Amino acid sequence: MGITKLTARKILKDAGAVRVSDSAADELSEILNKSAYAMAGKAVKLAAHAKRQTVKKADIELAR
Repeated sequence: MGITKLTARKILKDAGAVRVSDSAADELSEILNKSAYAMAGKAVKLAAHAKRQTVKKADIELAR
């Protein structure tokens, strides 16, 4: 699961793209997913370091 090609296409369209190629949507989706999973992993480690099972907004902000 993650950011789909369709969602990436919508992001590009919302950013002002008139047309979006399949390869552009695929690439943006891949990049966003890698970034999101890396950030999520850091946030989980921060929560664990604080001896919590719940990931909080502050963990996400610090991971960013």
